[in-house]
Amino acid sequence: MAEDVVTFHRQSKSILRVLIKGDWNISFGLQNPERFLAHIKSNPETSHVEFDASLLGAWDSSLISYVVSLNALSKEHHLKIDITQLPEGIVRLVALAEAVPEREGAAKNKVKPVFVDDLGSRLINVYAQLSAFITFFGETLLSIARLVKGTAVFRRQDLFIFLQDNGPSSLGIVTLISVLMGMILAFVGAVQLQQFGASIYVASLVGLAMAREMAAMMTAIIMAGRTGAAYAAQLGSMQVNEEVDALKTMGVSPFDFLVLPRTLALVCMMPLLTVYANVMGILGGALVAMIMLDLSWSMYIEQMMATVPLKHFLIGLFKSIIFGVLVALSGCYMGMNSGRSASAVGQATTNAVVLGIVLIIVFDSLVTIVTTVLGV
Repeated sequence: MAEDVVTFHRQSKSILRVLIKGDWNISFGLQNPERFLAHIKSNPETSHVEFDASLLGAWDSSLISYVVSLNALSKEHHLKIDITQLPEGIVRLVALAEAVPEREGAAKNKVKPVFVDDLGSRLINVYAQLSAFITFFGETLLSIARLVKGTAVFRRQDLFIFLQDNGPSSLGIVTLISVLMGMILAFVGAVQLQQFGASIYVASLVGLAMAREMAAMMTAIIMAGRTGAAYAAQLGSMQVNEEVDALKTMGVSPFDFLVLPRTLALVCMMPLLTVYANVMGILGGALVAMIMLDLSWSMYIEQMMATVPLKHFLIGLFKSIIFGVLVALSGCYMGMNSGRSASAVGQATTNAVVLGIVLIIVFDSLVTIVTTVLGV
């Protein structure tokens, strides 16, 4: 764009008049506001800027961009600017361009919140999330009640698919982690117990740890990272595609159709996976005991059965059922409350894993404290 489409005239020491003329077309490029800035700096007494568009021809967005940039420079140098002499369409478009609110992130960067305000905001957010999660849990209970009454609407085929995915498809990773966990427990115990000539008690250590704590908790953590994340991603993607809204429009409860079969599948599979993890963990401990401590398989099993009562296995199974509920609810809750973008689905998936693991550890700690106090 030729520079002669803009000329500057001084009506007085304090008033700078900007004469805009000719045709403005973006194909000619954008006008550089540096000349305007130079005129301002050359005369510090300038306090007003006026526009004159009496010779203006055709124009497009390139003129709007130029006026907006001059307006911003005028405000930056505390100058009063008058654009009322421009065509009405330009005045409206400039007002619209400057009416766009500042991005939330930019506003936060400018004003750093006080510690107390930040803490209060975080606590309010935690309370809101907790209330929403409890409400979600209540809705799930109502869905289970409808299932008992026979009025819940969902595809039975989906339930079998989730059972397959949560059960047989998970055996590989559960086997690997459980065997390694049993070997680690046996190795740690063997190093210490050998010093006292009590190597046989490695079987008791591995059996008790796997039955009461490690089998259920490690399986739950595996399922939180595997299944909980999958639930969040699936439901989050359905939110993006508005499939959840479509179910509501058709009068189908999303809790019945989406949350219920996923929760039932995980709750049914968790105890079975925990029993399997117990077996694999005990086998892993037996490998270490036979290699490092020269214990026979029969000695290892007899010692474990004699010193680890059945109640410890039952406590582990009870935990696994609750863990299954917590993992399923975490994944489904985050997925159903996901935003409608790819980044929001990714964040929901991450939050589902974090929430699931936190709830697992918290509940396991509570059960351990209660059973210890009761002497169970």
